[in-house]
Amino acid sequence: MEPEEDFPDYSKDDDAADLLEMKVPKEYGGLRLDHALVKLLPEYSRSRLQDWVEQGLVTLNGQPATVKQKVWGGETVCVLPQIHPSEQPYLAEDIPLDIVFEDDAIIVIDKPVGLVVHPGSGNWEGTLLNALLHHAPQLANVPRAGIVHRLDKDTSGLMVVAKTLVAQTALVRQMQARSVKREYLALVWGELDRNYTINVPIGRHPTQRVKMATTESGKEAVTHVGIEERFPYCTLVRCRLETGRTHQIRVHMTHIGHPLVGDSVYQRGTQKCPQPLLRELLNGFPRQALHATQLALDHPVTGERMEFHSPLPDDMEELLEQIDEASDVVE
Repeated sequence: MEPEEDFPDYSKDDDAADLLEMKVPKEYGGLRLDHALVKLLPEYSRSRLQDWVEQGLVTLNGQPATVKQKVWGGETVCVLPQIHPSEQPYLAEDIPLDIVFEDDAIIVIDKPVGLVVHPGSGNWEGTLLNALLHHAPQLANVPRAGIVHRLDKDTSGLMVVAKTLVAQTALVRQMQARSVKREYLALVWGELDRNYTINVPIGRHPTQRVKMATTESGKEAVTHVGIEERFPYCTLVRCRLETGRTHQIRVHMTHIGHPLVGDSVYQRGTQKCPQPLLRELLNGFPRQALHATQLALDHPVTGERMEFHSPLPDDMEELLEQIDEASDVVE
């Protein structure tokens, strides 16, 4: 994505506590207050603005406002932004992070294999979120410590984290607009003969709730697949995501008959391969062979287009070298 997954609709607000005062423009006349606020304060989500109105943090001409009341232009609106606390006071832990880039707005991390992104059942500690809270304690005031997308525990590679609520809002909107570019390298079973664009909806598996599946009732999911290098009985592919559904690449590649090497969830048991050495190597790889290799986005403050790259991790590089050596033997 864990996402690759749907991007959550986080509450989005600034971390400033100063009172905001503004006049409603005449052209907003006839709008509901919450709709006018979205136009006046586009850096905040409508749900966050509605929450503030309901909490009594918004006044219209000095009187407590309601979400659905109409504005006619010329009114004075006062808003007192409030920090949205983290959903749970998770523990900050001194866990090393491979930081590719960091400034006051974002952190780009190269996530290692085995690191869970967000605490959950069975993994309440030792996660990326815990590490972020130690590295940048101010992230306790940002929902989910600034995490705007996720990678599976056993998927490695690049992730971006927002350090402020405004940056988080901007990044989530970029993802919703599909302007964040995400590319992955994956080793899949079988020898692909062409590139693919897979446009098949993905939803929760009808009977196995921990899995995802291609289904007509699912959400739109689009993956572009290009061949990077062919090997005997497997192919290294580059996958570019347009959408961010849970397990999208893993599900889509299985859908076209080329599951990821090492994917114990979606490859339906061990795969057949007539060459014993290759069969042992490919079936013995201990995790899905998937790496987030490229990330491009617009900086949430400056607007500058930024692009980051991460080479294949050691375990995938070693596997490819072993495949080459085994291929020489069987030839």
